[in-house]
Amino acid sequence: MKIFAYGIREDEQPALKAWIAAHPEVTVEFTDQLLDPETAKLAEGFDAVNVYQQLDYTRETLTALHELGINKMSLRNVGTDNIDFDAAREFDFSISNVPVYSPNAIAEHSIIQMSRLLRRTKAMDAKVAKHDLRWAPTIGREMRMQTVGVIGTGNIGRVAMKILKGFGAKVIAYDLYHNAEVEAEGLYVDTLEELYAQADVITLYVPGVPANHHMINADSIAKMKDGVVIVNCSRGNLMDIDDVIAGLDSGKISDFAMDVYEEEVGLFNVDWSNKEFPDAKIADLIARENVLVTPHTAFYTTKAVLEMVTQSMNASLAFINGEKPSIAVEY
Repeated sequence: MKIFAYGIREDEQPALKAWIAAHPEVTVEFTDQLLDPETAKLAEGFDAVNVYQQLDYTRETLTALHELGINKMSLRNVGTDNIDFDAAREFDFSISNVPVYSPNAIAEHSIIQMSRLLRRTKAMDAKVAKHDLRWAPTIGREMRMQTVGVIGTGNIGRVAMKILKGFGAKVIAYDLYHNAEVEAEGLYVDTLEELYAQADVITLYVPGVPANHHMINADSIAKMKDGVVIVNCSRGNLMDIDDVIAGLDSGKISDFAMDVYEEEVGLFNVDWSNKEFPDAKIADLIARENVLVTPHTAFYTTKAVLEMVTQSMNASLAFINGEKPSIAVEY
């Protein structure tokens, strides 16, 4: 049994090496290179590939694997929207992802960023760095005084709601698919319009499926309360970033935190220090004292990385053994 792993980062190696040590019957090789039609040849002679990347799994890439006799692919991440499923069906691929690796990682990051916006820590940190130790006018707001609208009540959204309730915030929620516990607490509103009208803060935990594309846009922002705070640690394509910038310029949006960006591939997870920064919109947002930008790091904790590697490698092994892992993708 042989598994080839692509795009292995240095921080993933301890978890991968621990898995290898626990499975001496499996031959595992890995590279830091991403899977594409050219690097696919590295997996020649292997039974399955293990991957994590923002590059698309195109027909050309899947064809290259198919020609090597490989039709088993385990993703170390959640998202599958970058897979050519028509080609995957044609080549009879078995695919898995890791839908739940650590909901707490994303939920905690989003609420930490929300808290930082409310307490204006970016502006205060800048003052302190200049040895300006005066309080005013950098006054904050208390979480318990906010009505927080949670869009999406899956695993991550529900953890975020527990954290928010710990702060004493009033929580309201919207989801097409109601969770029984949230329903029993009476926290759902019937429409997004109701959530927009009531929420002082809006935080997103929904997938980037076509139905949700640019759900935060000029029209939806217009329905929100003046001075709304928006946090997006979910998917970049949920937001029309031009409309968000316009909302910040007008003051309709008072504060904004983003961990994801629709055009983040090739921009995030790159060291741009001492180089020309290629995205004027993100440069503008980074410079604002009421905006917090993190480069898709909400997931990035030791626990999450361990689970992503371990669960995906277990799934690869299950596929090779002719089994269907619980995290197999139905498509």
